[in-house]
Amino acid sequence: MKNSNLNILVFTIMSMLILASCETDFDNPNAATVEETFSSREGILAASVGLQQLYSTTGVRWVVETPAITTREGGITTTFQNMIELEDGGANLPNFNSNVQGLWSTMLRIIKIAEDIEANATNIDLEVGTQSGLIAHAKLFKALAIGNLAQNYEQVIIVSNNENEAEFVPRATGYENAITLLNEAKNAIEANPISDEFTAAVTLGNIDVPNSIDALLARYNLFVGNYDAAISAANNVDLTSTSTFVYDSQNLNPIWSRVFLNDAPNFKPRDNFGLPSEFVFDPADGRISFYLVPLDETNQNGLPIEDLAGFFDVNTGFIPLYIPDEMNLILAEANLRKASPDLGAATAALNEVLTDTNDPFDINADVDPYSGALTSEALLSQVYKNRRAELFLTGTSLEDSRRFGRPEPSGAPMIYTEERNRNFYPYPDLERNSNPNTPEDPNI
Repeated sequence: MKNSNLNILVFTIMSMLILASCETDFDNPNAATVEETFSSREGILAASVGLQQLYSTTGVRWVVETPAITTREGGITTTFQNMIELEDGGANLPNFNSNVQGLWSTMLRIIKIAEDIEANATNIDLEVGTQSGLIAHAKLFKALAIGNLAQNYEQVIIVSNNENEAEFVPRATGYENAITLLNEAKNAIEANPISDEFTAAVTLGNIDVPNSIDALLARYNLFVGNYDAAISAANNVDLTSTSTFVYDSQNLNPIWSRVFLNDAPNFKPRDNFGLPSEFVFDPADGRISFYLVPLDETNQNGLPIEDLAGFFDVNTGFIPLYIPDEMNLILAEANLRKASPDLGAATAALNEVLTDTNDPFDINADVDPYSGALTSEALLSQVYKNRRAELFLTGTSLEDSRRFGRPEPSGAPMIYTEERNRNFYPYPDLERNSNPNTPEDPNI
Protein backbone atom coordinates (compact mmCIF):
# COMPACT_ATOMS: atom_id res chain seq x y z
CA MET A 1 0.00 0.00 0.00
CA LYS A 2 1.55 3.24 -1.15
CA ASN A 3 1.43 6.71 0.24
CA SER A 4 4.06 9.11 -0.98
CA ASN A 5 3.68 11.41 2.01
CA LEU A 6 3.74 8.79 4.74
CA ASN A 7 5.62 5.71 3.52
CA ILE A 8 8.74 6.57 5.52
CA LEU A 9 6.80 6.48 8.79
CA VAL A 10 4.47 3.54 8.35
CA PHE A 11 6.80 0.59 8.88
CA THR A 12 8.46 2.04 11.97
CA ILE A 13 5.15 3.16 13.46
CA MET A 14 3.48 -0.19 12.78
CA SER A 15 6.30 -2.00 14.54
CA MET A 16 5.84 0.24 17.56
CA LEU A 17 2.06 -0.04 17.52
CA ILE A 18 2.10 -3.81 17.37
CA LEU A 19 4.48 -3.98 20.31
CA ALA A 20 2.54 -1.38 22.25
CA SER A 21 -0.82 -3.02 21.60
CA CYS A 22 0.17 -6.33 23.12
CA GLU A 23 -1.10 -6.46 26.68
CA THR A 24 1.75 -7.16 29.10
CA ASP A 25 2.86 -6.48 32.62
CA PHE A 26 6.34 -5.45 31.49
CA ASP A 27 7.51 -1.90 30.95
CA ASN A 28 7.25 -0.85 27.33
CA PRO A 29 10.52 0.76 26.17
CA ASN A 30 8.69 2.23 23.18
CA ALA A 31 6.06 4.03 25.26
CA ALA A 32 7.50 7.52 24.80
CA THR A 33 7.93 6.99 21.07
CA VAL A 34 4.36 5.73 20.73
CA GLU A 35 3.15 8.85 22.55
CA GLU A 36 5.07 10.92 20.01
CA THR A 37 3.38 8.99 17.21
CA PHE A 38 -0.03 10.15 18.37
CA SER A 39 0.98 13.77 18.94
CA SER A 40 1.62 14.86 15.34
CA ARG A 41 -0.36 15.07 12.15
CA GLU A 42 2.13 12.89 10.27
CA GLY A 43 2.26 10.33 13.05
CA ILE A 44 -1.47 9.82 13.46
CA LEU A 45 -2.06 9.67 9.70
CA ALA A 46 0.70 7.07 9.42
CA ALA A 47 -0.87 5.14 12.30
CA SER A 48 -4.15 5.03 10.38
CA VAL A 49 -2.35 3.75 7.30
CA GLY A 50 -0.68 1.17 9.53
CA LEU A 51 -3.97 0.12 11.08
CA GLN A 52 -5.43 -0.51 7.65
CA GLN A 53 -2.26 -2.31 6.56
CA LEU A 54 -2.20 -4.56 9.63
CA TYR A 55 -5.78 -5.61 9.02
CA SER A 56 -5.39 -6.12 5.27
CA THR A 57 -2.17 -8.13 5.38
CA THR A 58 -2.24 -10.05 8.66
CA GLY A 59 -5.87 -9.82 9.76
CA VAL A 60 -7.39 -10.90 6.46
CA ARG A 61 -5.35 -14.11 6.50
CA TRP A 62 -6.76 -15.25 9.84
CA VAL A 63 -10.29 -13.96 9.17
CA VAL A 64 -10.58 -15.84 5.87
CA GLU A 65 -8.49 -18.97 6.37
CA THR A 66 -9.53 -20.06 9.86
CA PRO A 67 -13.32 -20.46 9.43
CA ALA A 68 -12.78 -21.61 5.83
CA ILE A 69 -11.16 -24.81 7.04
CA THR A 70 -13.67 -25.30 9.86
CA THR A 71 -16.68 -25.01 7.53
CA ARG A 72 -15.13 -26.95 4.61
CA GLU A 73 -14.80 -23.98 2.27
CA GLY A 74 -11.21 -25.15 1.97
CA GLY A 75 -9.34 -28.41 2.32
CA ILE A 76 -5.80 -28.50 3.68
CA THR A 77 -2.90 -29.40 1.41
CA THR A 78 -0.06 -29.24 3.90
CA THR A 79 1.44 -31.11 6.83
CA PHE A 80 1.64 -28.04 9.06
CA GLN A 81 0.11 -28.98 12.40
CA ASN A 82 -2.06 -25.86 12.78
CA MET A 83 -3.87 -26.68 9.54
CA ILE A 84 -4.19 -30.38 10.39
CA GLU A 85 -5.72 -29.45 13.76
CA LEU A 86 -8.22 -27.10 12.10
CA GLU A 87 -9.39 -29.67 9.57
CA ASP A 88 -9.57 -32.42 12.21
CA GLY A 89 -11.63 -30.11 14.43
CA GLY A 90 -13.61 -31.56 17.30
CA ALA A 91 -13.68 -30.82 20.99
CA ASN A 92 -9.93 -31.16 21.40
CA LEU A 93 -8.85 -28.34 19.07
CA PRO A 94 -5.84 -26.97 20.99
CA ASN A 95 -5.91 -23.53 22.57
CA PHE A 96 -2.40 -23.03 21.23
CA ASN A 97 -3.40 -23.62 17.61
CA SER A 98 -1.73 -20.78 15.71
CA ASN A 99 -4.85 -19.92 13.71
CA VAL A 100 -6.95 -19.71 16.87
CA GLN A 101 -4.28 -17.49 18.44
CA GLY A 102 -3.57 -15.43 15.33
CA LEU A 103 -7.20 -14.55 14.70
CA TRP A 104 -7.73 -13.53 18.33
CA SER A 105 -4.53 -11.57 18.90
CA THR A 106 -4.60 -9.70 15.59
CA MET A 107 -8.16 -8.50 16.16
CA LEU A 108 -7.17 -7.30 19.65
CA ARG A 109 -4.26 -5.37 18.12
CA ILE A 110 -6.66 -3.73 15.69
CA ILE A 111 -8.95 -2.77 18.58
CA LYS A 112 -6.10 -1.23 20.60
CA ILE A 113 -4.62 0.76 17.72
CA ALA A 114 -8.06 2.03 16.70
CA GLU A 115 -8.71 3.14 20.28
CA ASP A 116 -5.38 5.01 20.37
CA ILE A 117 -6.13 6.80 17.11
CA GLU A 118 -9.60 7.81 18.24
CA ALA A 119 -8.37 8.99 21.65
CA ASN A 120 -5.69 11.21 20.16
CA ALA A 121 -7.28 12.54 16.97
CA THR A 122 -8.98 15.40 18.80
CA ASN A 123 -5.72 16.48 20.45
CA ILE A 124 -3.98 17.41 17.20
CA ASP A 125 -4.50 20.48 15.05
CA LEU A 126 -6.17 18.97 11.98
CA GLU A 127 -8.75 19.90 9.39
CA VAL A 128 -12.17 18.99 10.78
CA GLY A 129 -12.72 16.59 7.88
CA THR A 130 -9.36 14.95 8.50
CA GLN A 131 -10.20 14.55 12.18
CA SER A 132 -13.63 13.07 11.43
CA GLY A 133 -12.06 10.79 8.83
CA LEU A 134 -9.50 9.49 11.34
CA ILE A 135 -12.19 8.85 13.95
CA ALA A 136 -14.63 7.20 11.54
CA HIS A 137 -11.89 5.05 10.00
CA ALA A 138 -10.71 3.93 13.45
CA LYS A 139 -14.26 3.11 14.55
CA LEU A 140 -14.86 1.23 11.29
CA PHE A 141 -11.85 -1.01 11.84
CA LYS A 142 -12.55 -1.48 15.53
CA ALA A 143 -16.10 -2.55 14.66
CA LEU A 144 -14.76 -4.89 11.99
CA ALA A 145 -12.34 -6.47 14.48
CA ILE A 146 -15.03 -6.92 17.15
CA GLY A 147 -17.39 -8.35 14.53
CA ASN A 148 -14.77 -10.87 13.45
CA LEU A 149 -14.26 -11.96 17.04
CA ALA A 150 -18.02 -12.33 17.53
CA GLN A 151 -18.28 -14.48 14.41
CA ASN A 152 -15.75 -16.94 15.78
CA TYR A 153 -15.72 -16.84 19.60
CA GLU A 154 -18.57 -17.29 22.07
CA GLN A 155 -17.47 -14.32 24.20
CA VAL A 156 -15.34 -11.40 23.09
CA ILE A 157 -13.35 -8.39 24.24
CA ILE A 158 -14.62 -4.99 23.08
CA VAL A 159 -12.30 -2.65 25.02
CA SER A 160 -8.56 -3.19 25.43
CA ASN A 161 -6.91 -3.22 28.84
CA ASN A 162 -3.21 -2.65 29.48
CA GLU A 163 -3.33 -4.48 32.80
CA ASN A 164 -4.32 -7.83 31.23
CA GLU A 165 -7.78 -7.62 32.77
CA ALA A 166 -9.95 -6.97 29.71
CA GLU A 167 -13.58 -7.89 30.32
CA PHE A 168 -15.37 -10.44 28.16
CA VAL A 169 -18.93 -9.94 26.93
CA PRO A 170 -21.33 -12.27 25.08
CA ARG A 171 -20.86 -12.19 21.32
CA ALA A 172 -24.29 -10.58 20.81
CA THR A 173 -23.09 -7.69 22.97
CA GLY A 174 -20.01 -7.53 20.78
CA TYR A 175 -22.17 -7.10 17.69
CA GLU A 176 -24.24 -4.42 19.43
CA ASN A 177 -21.04 -2.59 20.37
CA ALA A 178 -19.82 -2.82 16.77
CA ILE A 179 -23.15 -1.37 15.61
CA THR A 180 -22.78 1.51 18.08
CA LEU A 181 -19.27 2.24 16.82
CA LEU A 182 -20.45 2.24 13.21
CA ASN A 183 -23.33 4.60 13.97
CA GLU A 184 -20.89 6.92 15.76
CA ALA A 185 -18.60 6.79 12.73
CA LYS A 186 -21.53 7.54 10.44
CA ASN A 187 -22.56 10.52 12.56
CA ALA A 188 -19.00 11.87 12.64
CA ILE A 189 -18.60 12.04 8.87
CA GLU A 190 -22.14 13.25 8.29
CA ALA A 191 -21.39 16.20 10.59
CA ASN A 192 -17.95 16.80 9.03
CA PRO A 193 -17.44 15.07 5.67
CA ILE A 194 -14.11 13.32 5.16
CA SER A 195 -11.45 15.70 3.83
CA ASP A 196 -9.41 15.28 0.68
CA GLU A 197 -6.36 15.32 2.94
CA PHE A 198 -7.53 12.20 4.79
CA THR A 199 -8.41 10.39 1.57
CA ALA A 200 -5.07 11.22 -0.03
CA ALA A 201 -3.10 10.23 3.07
CA VAL A 202 -4.94 7.12 4.26
CA THR A 203 -7.49 5.38 2.03
CA LEU A 204 -6.29 6.66 -1.37
CA GLY A 205 -9.84 6.24 -2.57
CA ASN A 206 -9.64 2.44 -2.22
CA ILE A 207 -11.98 2.27 0.76
CA ASP A 208 -15.32 4.05 0.54
CA VAL A 209 -15.75 4.74 4.25
CA PRO A 210 -19.45 5.80 4.21
CA ASN A 211 -20.59 2.79 2.16
CA SER A 212 -18.38 0.43 4.19
CA ILE A 213 -20.01 1.69 7.38
CA ASP A 214 -23.49 1.02 6.01
CA ALA A 215 -22.46 -2.39 4.68
CA LEU A 216 -21.18 -3.46 8.11
CA LEU A 217 -24.24 -1.98 9.80
CA ALA A 218 -26.36 -4.19 7.55
CA ARG A 219 -24.21 -7.25 8.29
CA TYR A 220 -24.07 -6.93 12.07
CA ASN A 221 -27.70 -5.89 12.47
CA LEU A 222 -28.63 -9.02 10.54
CA PHE A 223 -26.38 -11.19 12.71
CA VAL A 224 -27.87 -9.87 15.94
CA GLY A 225 -31.47 -10.02 14.72
CA ASN A 226 -32.20 -6.31 14.13
CA TYR A 227 -33.87 -7.05 10.82
CA ASP A 228 -35.49 -3.69 10.07
CA ALA A 229 -32.20 -1.92 10.82
CA ALA A 230 -30.36 -4.40 8.59
CA ILE A 231 -32.79 -3.71 5.73
CA SER A 232 -32.42 0.05 6.16
CA ALA A 233 -28.61 -0.09 6.19
CA ALA A 234 -28.43 -2.47 3.21
CA ASN A 235 -30.66 -0.13 1.21
CA ASN A 236 -28.28 2.75 1.99
CA VAL A 237 -25.31 1.05 0.31
CA ASP A 238 -24.48 2.14 -3.22
CA LEU A 239 -24.04 -1.21 -5.00
CA THR A 240 -21.88 0.38 -7.69
CA SER A 241 -19.34 1.51 -5.10
CA THR A 242 -16.49 -0.70 -3.90
CA SER A 243 -14.08 -0.85 -0.99
CA THR A 244 -10.90 -2.84 -1.45
CA PHE A 245 -7.69 -3.74 0.30
CA VAL A 246 -4.95 -3.09 -2.25
CA TYR A 247 -1.63 -4.93 -2.23
CA ASP A 248 1.79 -4.42 -3.77
CA SER A 249 5.15 -6.18 -4.01
CA GLN A 250 5.97 -5.32 -0.38
CA ASN A 251 2.54 -6.25 0.97
CA LEU A 252 1.27 -9.32 -0.86
CA ASN A 253 -2.29 -10.58 -1.03
CA PRO A 254 -2.33 -12.77 2.12
CA ILE A 255 -4.56 -15.50 0.67
CA TRP A 256 -2.40 -15.73 -2.45
CA SER A 257 0.52 -16.18 -0.08
CA ARG A 258 -1.25 -19.08 1.67
CA VAL A 259 -2.32 -20.83 -1.53
CA PHE A 260 0.19 -20.00 -4.28
CA LEU A 261 3.44 -18.73 -2.71
CA ASN A 262 6.41 -20.97 -3.57
CA ASP A 263 3.96 -23.42 -5.15
CA ALA A 264 3.39 -24.81 -1.63
CA PRO A 265 -0.34 -24.38 -0.88
CA ASN A 266 -1.58 -24.60 2.68
CA PHE A 267 -5.14 -25.16 1.49
CA LYS A 268 -7.26 -25.21 -1.66
CA PRO A 269 -10.94 -24.46 -2.18
CA ARG A 270 -13.48 -27.28 -1.91
CA ASP A 271 -15.75 -28.45 -4.71
CA ASN A 272 -19.25 -26.92 -4.68
CA PHE A 273 -17.98 -24.15 -2.37
CA GLY A 274 -17.69 -26.86 0.32
CA LEU A 275 -21.44 -27.42 0.44
CA PRO A 276 -22.98 -30.91 0.57
CA SER A 277 -24.47 -32.38 -2.60
CA GLU A 278 -28.02 -31.34 -1.64
CA PHE A 279 -27.07 -27.82 -2.73
CA VAL A 280 -27.03 -27.94 -6.52
CA PHE A 281 -25.75 -25.06 -8.63
CA ASP A 282 -26.54 -24.41 -12.25
CA PRO A 283 -23.33 -25.37 -14.12
CA ALA A 284 -23.58 -22.03 -15.91
CA ASP A 285 -23.47 -20.08 -12.63
CA GLY A 286 -20.69 -17.55 -13.20
CA ARG A 287 -19.58 -17.64 -9.58
CA ILE A 288 -18.25 -21.16 -10.06
CA SER A 289 -15.78 -20.10 -12.74
CA PHE A 290 -15.07 -16.84 -10.91
CA TYR A 291 -13.82 -18.55 -7.75
CA LEU A 292 -12.95 -22.12 -8.76
CA VAL A 293 -10.70 -23.80 -11.34
CA PRO A 294 -11.49 -27.51 -11.96
CA LEU A 295 -8.84 -29.82 -10.51
CA ASP A 296 -10.44 -33.26 -9.97
CA GLU A 297 -8.25 -34.06 -6.96
CA THR A 298 -8.72 -34.78 -3.26
CA ASN A 299 -6.64 -33.68 -0.32
CA GLN A 300 -4.97 -35.98 2.20
CA ASN A 301 -8.26 -36.50 4.03
CA GLY A 302 -10.20 -37.37 0.91
CA LEU A 303 -11.95 -34.01 0.51
CA PRO A 304 -12.44 -32.97 -3.14
CA ILE A 305 -10.57 -29.77 -3.90
CA GLU A 306 -10.21 -27.31 -6.76
CA ASP A 307 -7.72 -24.63 -7.70
CA LEU A 308 -8.44 -21.09 -6.55
CA ALA A 309 -9.23 -18.02 -8.62
CA GLY A 310 -11.34 -14.96 -7.75
CA PHE A 311 -9.49 -12.36 -5.73
CA PHE A 312 -6.72 -14.68 -4.71
CA ASP A 313 -4.72 -15.92 -7.72
CA VAL A 314 -2.58 -12.79 -8.26
CA ASN A 315 0.05 -11.87 -5.69
CA THR A 316 -0.89 -8.19 -5.69
CA GLY A 317 -4.61 -8.62 -6.45
CA PHE A 318 -7.05 -6.65 -4.31
CA ILE A 319 -9.52 -8.16 -1.80
CA PRO A 320 -12.89 -6.52 -1.17
CA LEU A 321 -13.81 -5.28 2.28
CA TYR A 322 -17.35 -6.44 1.43
CA ILE A 323 -19.12 -7.91 -1.60
CA PRO A 324 -21.87 -5.60 -2.95
CA ASP A 325 -24.43 -8.39 -3.46
CA GLU A 326 -24.08 -9.27 0.22
CA MET A 327 -26.53 -6.40 0.64
CA ASN A 328 -29.16 -8.12 -1.52
CA LEU A 329 -28.67 -11.35 0.38
CA ILE A 330 -29.08 -9.44 3.65
CA LEU A 331 -32.29 -7.91 2.29
CA ALA A 332 -33.56 -11.36 1.35
CA GLU A 333 -32.73 -12.96 4.69
CA ALA A 334 -33.91 -10.07 6.86
CA ASN A 335 -37.23 -9.92 5.02
CA LEU A 336 -37.69 -13.63 5.67
CA ARG A 337 -36.72 -13.53 9.34
CA LYS A 338 -38.50 -10.37 10.47
CA ALA A 339 -41.68 -10.60 12.54
CA SER A 340 -43.93 -10.28 9.47
CA PRO A 341 -42.01 -11.98 6.64
CA ASP A 342 -42.16 -10.36 3.22
CA LEU A 343 -41.70 -13.22 0.76
CA GLY A 344 -42.06 -10.94 -2.24
CA ALA A 345 -39.30 -8.58 -1.15
CA ALA A 346 -37.08 -11.52 -0.22
CA THR A 347 -37.57 -13.18 -3.61
CA ALA A 348 -36.90 -9.92 -5.45
CA ALA A 349 -33.63 -9.40 -3.54
CA LEU A 350 -32.55 -13.00 -4.14
CA ASN A 351 -33.27 -12.61 -7.85
CA GLU A 352 -31.05 -9.53 -7.96
CA VAL A 353 -28.19 -11.85 -7.00
CA LEU A 354 -29.16 -14.74 -9.27
CA THR A 355 -29.63 -12.65 -12.40
CA ASP A 356 -26.74 -10.25 -11.80
CA THR A 357 -24.68 -9.43 -14.88
CA ASN A 358 -23.04 -6.14 -13.87
CA ASP A 359 -21.43 -6.73 -10.49
CA PRO A 360 -18.56 -4.25 -9.99
CA PHE A 361 -16.25 -7.18 -9.19
CA ASP A 362 -17.65 -9.41 -11.96
CA ILE A 363 -19.15 -11.88 -9.47
CA ASN A 364 -22.07 -12.52 -11.80
CA ALA A 365 -24.24 -15.59 -11.27
CA ASP A 366 -26.19 -14.73 -14.44
CA VAL A 367 -28.72 -17.57 -14.05
CA ASP A 368 -32.49 -17.77 -14.11
CA PRO A 369 -34.60 -16.21 -11.34
CA TYR A 370 -35.74 -18.32 -8.42
CA SER A 371 -38.63 -20.63 -9.34
CA GLY A 372 -38.96 -22.83 -6.26
CA ALA A 373 -41.48 -22.90 -3.44
CA LEU A 374 -42.49 -19.51 -2.05
CA THR A 375 -42.01 -20.44 1.58
CA SER A 376 -39.67 -18.96 4.16
CA GLU A 377 -37.94 -22.32 4.64
CA ALA A 378 -37.27 -22.82 0.93
CA LEU A 379 -36.14 -19.26 0.38
CA LEU A 380 -33.83 -19.30 3.42
CA SER A 381 -32.18 -22.42 2.02
CA GLN A 382 -31.55 -20.54 -1.22
CA VAL A 383 -30.18 -17.54 0.65
CA TYR A 384 -27.73 -19.77 2.51
CA LYS A 385 -26.63 -21.48 -0.70
CA ASN A 386 -26.10 -18.15 -2.44
CA ARG A 387 -24.28 -16.61 0.51
CA ARG A 388 -21.83 -19.48 0.34
CA ALA A 389 -21.19 -18.87 -3.38
CA GLU A 390 -21.33 -15.07 -3.43
CA LEU A 391 -19.35 -14.54 -0.21
CA PHE A 392 -16.88 -17.38 -0.72
CA LEU A 393 -13.78 -16.99 1.46
CA THR A 394 -14.88 -13.75 3.08
CA GLY A 395 -14.88 -15.05 6.67
CA THR A 396 -18.67 -15.28 7.14
CA SER A 397 -19.10 -19.03 6.66
CA LEU A 398 -19.01 -20.10 10.33
CA GLU A 399 -21.52 -17.45 11.40
CA ASP A 400 -23.74 -18.45 8.48
CA SER A 401 -23.54 -22.17 9.21
CA ARG A 402 -24.73 -21.65 12.79
CA ARG A 403 -27.36 -19.01 11.95
CA PHE A 404 -29.00 -21.14 9.27
CA GLY A 405 -29.14 -24.14 11.59
CA ARG A 406 -26.87 -26.40 9.59
CA PRO A 407 -26.06 -29.77 11.24
CA GLU A 408 -24.25 -29.54 14.56
CA PRO A 409 -20.73 -30.96 14.81
CA SER A 410 -20.40 -34.13 16.85
CA GLY A 411 -17.34 -33.01 18.81
CA ALA A 412 -15.35 -35.97 17.53
CA PRO A 413 -12.23 -35.15 15.54
CA MET A 414 -11.55 -36.25 11.96
CA ILE A 415 -15.20 -36.57 10.91
CA TYR A 416 -14.61 -35.04 7.52
CA THR A 417 -18.19 -35.49 6.36
CA GLU A 418 -19.42 -32.91 8.89
CA GLU A 419 -20.39 -29.54 7.39
CA ARG A 420 -18.54 -27.77 10.19
CA ASN A 421 -16.32 -29.28 12.84
CA ARG A 422 -16.68 -26.57 15.51
CA ASN A 423 -19.30 -24.04 16.62
CA PHE A 424 -16.80 -21.65 18.22
CA TYR A 425 -13.07 -21.61 18.81
CA PRO A 426 -11.42 -22.07 22.21
CA TYR A 427 -9.80 -19.04 23.80
CA PRO A 428 -6.07 -18.88 23.08
CA ASP A 429 -3.57 -19.86 25.75
CA LEU A 430 -1.96 -16.45 25.31
CA GLU A 431 -5.14 -14.82 26.62
CA ARG A 432 -5.94 -17.42 29.27
CA ASN A 433 -2.45 -17.34 30.75
CA SER A 434 -2.47 -13.55 31.17
CA ASN A 435 -6.11 -12.53 31.64
CA PRO A 436 -7.94 -13.90 34.71
CA ASN A 437 -11.30 -12.98 33.14
CA THR A 438 -10.95 -15.51 30.32
CA PRO A 439 -14.08 -17.72 30.25
CA GLU A 440 -14.22 -21.49 30.06
CA ASP A 441 -13.85 -22.79 26.52
CA PRO A 442 -17.02 -23.76 24.66
CA ASN A 443 -17.60 -27.49 24.47
CA ILE A 444 -17.42 -27.50 20.70
